[in-house]
Amino acid sequence: GFHSTAQVPKAVVMVRRAMERRSERARPGKTGATPKVPLDSQGATGSTLGPYRTMKTQYWLVKQEPESYAWATFVKDRRTSWDGVRNYQARNNLKLMAEGDQVLFYASGGPKEVVGIARVSKPSYPDPTANEPAWVSVELEAVRPLARPVPITAIRAEASLTKVPLLRHTRLSVMPLTRSEFEGIVRLGG
Repeated sequence: GFHSTAQVPKAVVMVRRAMERRSERARPGKTGATPKVPLDSQGATGSTLGPYRTMKTQYWLVKQEPESYAWATFVKDRRTSWDGVRNYQARNNLKLMAEGDQVLFYASGGPKEVVGIARVSKPSYPDPTANEPAWVSVELEAVRPLARPVPITAIRAEASLTKVPLLRHTRLSVMPLTRSEFEGIVRLGG
């Protein structure tokens, strides 16, 4: 939860108070009026600016080898702990995930393709498979398969998707997407 001012440097407290005043003044529908929700004491990014993030849905893509954990297994299980991630950038992306965020499931072996949609059902928590406390996991819930899997070749061919991290960071297993990238891939999948 939120920690007291005794534990936080004075500058951070001043920034938090300014943010609270700004959010109290903001009215729904007014530009810049973004509802805030408290997170853990370090904030979603470990920022010293405080435990706030916007309540806006974020979009992600996770990659998985079908031999390790296939989409069909995920659907059968309905929920899974997305653990075992040992890449720092991917870990930081897991830390940014919030409940309700939308996630594309990409099968990275065999035909490389996006096969389904999931959602974050539990935000980051300590990875039970890790020996060090720095690693985190999230819980994902299967939502639905795409009507047609979307191969990486179709993503490459779509002009509006040329900046998708999947095409630039081929080894990254957890990556952010913009809403338009997410919707573009879903549209390709019917």
